[in-house]
Amino acid sequence: MKTAVYPGSFDPVTFGHMDIIRRAAAMFDHLVVTVMNNSSKSPLFSVDERVKILQEVTKDLDNVEIDFYDGLLIDYCKEKKIHIAIRGLRAITDFEYELQIAQTNKELSHDSVDTVFLTTNLRYSYLSSSTVKEVAGYRGDVSECVPDFVQKLLYQKFGFEPERVKGENR
Repeated sequence: MKTAVYPGSFDPVTFGHMDIIRRAAAMFDHLVVTVMNNSSKSPLFSVDERVKILQEVTKDLDNVEIDFYDGLLIDYCKEKKIHIAIRGLRAITDFEYELQIAQTNKELSHDSVDTVFLTTNLRYSYLSSSTVKEVAGYRGDVSECVPDFVQKLLYQKFGFEPERVKGENR
């Protein structure tokens, strides 16, 4: 059985993430989407919230499991006996960053972790969780960026009533 891991902060999960999850789930027998702690980011949602959100948006995908890990991806892969990491690419700048990480993981794992890059659907190539949070923080409409219930959770995090925001800025 071929298993892959798709690590990320997913704060929040976007349609771009979902594009990668669905495509990777179709490519592998088992996909573990793992919420990783990124020390360089200040998350809006807790790890538990992000795990629950991911469980909700992937509930129709039988071969997808949601997990979390606070540590290095290569250590997670070793513990779970996973040898393939999935990474999404939106632009060439993502590639430069992700290639360096992939090469580091390959070296530090003694060649036991390979990275598979999937390019995001062009429709979502502009999306980033950071941008979504910024737009939502200003009551902007993020309905084209995240699932409806994630949009509601975002607005609630910023202290807005979700039903009063949608379409306000159109």
